Parts: sequence; C-alpha cells; structure tokens
Amino acid sequence: MAELVYNEQGRLLFTEEMKREYTLLMPQMLPVHFTMLKEIFELHGYKIDLLTTNHRGIVDEGLKYVHNDTCYPALLVIGQLIDAVKSGKYDPHKIGLLITQTGGGCRASNYIHLLRKALHRAGYDYIPVVSVNLSGLEKNPGFSLDFKKIRQMAYAMIYGDLIVLMANQCRPYEIIEGETDRRIEKWVRRLTDEFKGKGSFKTEHIRENFNRIVDDFASIPLNRVPKVKVGIVGEIYIKYAPLGNNNLEEFLRSEDCEPVVPGVTDFIIFKANNRVEDHKLYGGKLLTYIGAGFLEWYIKRLQGYMIAAVKRYPEFRPPCTFDHLKKLAGEYLGYGNKMGEGWLLTGEMLELIDSGINNIVCTQPFGCLPNHVVGKGMIRKIKNNLPQANIVAIDYDPGATRINQENRIKLMLANARMAQGDRPRETKTQAKSSDDTKRAVNT
Repeated sequence: MAELVYNEQGRLLFTEEMKREYTLLMPQMLPVHFTMLKEIFELHGYKIDLLTTNHRGIVDEGLKYVHNDTCYPALLVIGQLIDAVKSGKYDPHKIGLLITQTGGGCRASNYIHLLRKALHRAGYDYIPVVSVNLSGLEKNPGFSLDFKKIRQMAYAMIYGDLIVLMANQCRPYEIIEGETDRRIEKWVRRLTDEFKGKGSFKTEHIRENFNRIVDDFASIPLNRVPKVKVGIVGEIYIKYAPLGNNNLEEFLRSEDCEPVVPGVTDFIIFKANNRVEDHKLYGGKLLTYIGAGFLEWYIKRLQGYMIAAVKRYPEFRPPCTFDHLKKLAGEYLGYGNKMGEGWLLTGEMLELIDSGINNIVCTQPFGCLPNHVVGKGMIRKIKNNLPQANIVAIDYDPGATRINQENRIKLMLANARMAQGDRPRETKTQAKSSDDTKRAVNT
C-alpha cells in the first residue's frame, strides 16, 4: 500500500507511487469530450475511471455531505464521487478523486475543499483529491499538467465540439438506428490514438481531420423530416451533464425535437478573452494581456477551420464565430460581466435566435447567482427586443421533480409547434402509451 504523504499545510498528496497503484475517479460532464480526456490521461500512465452513474442516490449523498445552500452542480459532483467511493466497486485505499479547480470567482473554485470536507465526514481522509487546474493552485508529485497534456486536452475539447455538433444534427434523422453513435466511437478512438504520434497537432493535419469528421458524419443516411429545433444554454455543468439536466437531450429527442447545444470552444475563448478585457478595464501585467490575446487568437483560428469544414455541406448548420457572438451580447451586457458563464450565456441565447433557433431551454441550477442574472434575468429583455424568442427557464435543484421540468418544456414545445403551424406530433412516449391502450382494449 502506498505511503500517505502530506505537505506542510497538512494536505494529503498524490504521489508517484500512487500514480502506479491508484485508480483516479473522474466525474463526467461532457460524455464525448470527457471520454477523450480519460484516454489522454491514460496515455500518460494514469488509471482513470469515468463515472457515468445517474440515480437519485447521488443527490442523497450530496445532500448528506454538502451544505444545502451550496450550488446544485457542487452537490451533484461531490455526491457522485462519494457514491462511487461507497459503491463497493473500488478498494477505497487504492483510489483518488480527480476534480477541476477554476481559481475564479465561481463557487467551483471551492469544490475541492468541499469534497475534502465531505471525505472527512464520511471517514475517508486517506483518499487523495487531485486538483486539475491551470493556475498552479495545488500541486502533487504524482500529477502534473505539462504543455503536452494541456495541448492534447485543448484539442480534445475542440474535436469533441465538432463531433457533437455533427452528431446532434444526424441522430434525430438517422435511418439506421445507432449509426451516429458508431461514428462517435470511431472518431474518439481514432483521435486519441493519433495523440500518441508526432505531427498530430500540425495545422494542416488538424484541418484535414476536421474535414474528414464532417465528411464521415455527412455520409450517414438521413431522413430530414421537419423537427422543432431546441437550443440548450445555462450553467456549464447543468447544460452539458446528463446527470445534471435529467438527460435533457435524450428527452428532447423523445419529443421529436433536434437539440442544439453550443460547444465548449466558445467558453475556452471566453475565458481567454476575459483576461484581455480585464487588462482594458483595470490594467495589469502586460505579459498576461499578450499571452491571453495569443491564446484567444489561436483558438479562434482553429474555430474558423472547424466552421469552414462544416460550411462545405449546406444541409448542416455551422457554429458562429466567437466575435459574432460577442458582438450580439455587447448590445445587452458589458464585457465585465464574467462571473460563471457571464455575458457568454446571454450571447448564446442571442446567437441561437439569430441563426433561426427561437426555442431555448435555459437550465438554471440552484445557487448559481451569476447564471440567474445573465440567464433568467435577461430573458424578458431578449423577448422584448425579439418577440419570436420562445425561452423557458428550468430550475434544477435537489427538490425539483423531473416530471415538472419536462411538463414545462412540453408547454414550450407546444408553443413552438403552434408558431410553426404544425399539428402536435405523437412522441415516442405517447406512441407507447397509445400502443399499450390498444393492446388492453383488444385483450
């Protein structure tokens, strides 16, 4: 068993010996992206288990060990990790917990401390917690983020965005069920295998990959019948994580809709752009301003290649550029609004409407105060200026029932179909209920 080592402040460290012997448990947020992240960490010698659990017991564990005034995403992430530790699937003396630490004004910066407190209360002080951060907040002898890993992780996010963008526009229309998911698995394996070799980050190779990914998804046989398109925005964890939003994308597809989810690339650029805007507003180190500006330029350049790849097929909808999104948001908010998702959330709603997607679900987790300001707080202003906007804010918290959330979304969808002049479509749930009734009558 690995020896427990503590730093001067009494924090349990993740050591080199632990890296060889321990399995790191990682909560899931973006299924495709995080699967690629898992593969990247394993390329560097870590043993990773990506948690995909989704049941009420996770919420109960979170409520047991996290104060109920804490934001809902923190409760879910910590509840999922504690639930995994207690599940009996792992030897508690051979696991560590992997969690991100932002270092910003969001409560997410405190998740790691809340998790350690929860482990202490549950009697698991001997389980190390590993911080994934780019700010040097916490360091461990057995875990580090060097330039190579960071670059691989960044490309996993961008590739993941393109895969999900194409998949969401194929899956609701696929003729051969499961074909879209097979393409996703193929590209996740192929891209992570490429990360092992040299030349995988050359510009021309990346552009070729973007084109190949789009070409591959465009070859899927589709039946493009008209469907209501529904955008999903909100706090980053609840927007993306099936655990956080009660499988919202799956529910929308069951209601005969096409979910439209903005990618995480804009969020990455947004974080770099914040440093640039901070320098304009408040001053600061010139080196930080130059470095953030270069990172912003570089990612926007990659985003441009991604957009160009999608535009080759008129039947697919490309994302807009970050600059266009920022311009739309600037008509409503100052760029100093950067806590949480900041002005980006407002910009995503405006960009969806600007691209003809008027129906939007704004996911609102309990305790995320910035999200309520730039999300829920901006809906009336947006509707006043853009009457075609059909936006519903859905609250997600430990006491919110799934049936109530889905009923409110169904009301929004009914309004969407009326606006399109469509008759109500029979959903999969309604079709099953109808079939059951017919069988009962026949019996």
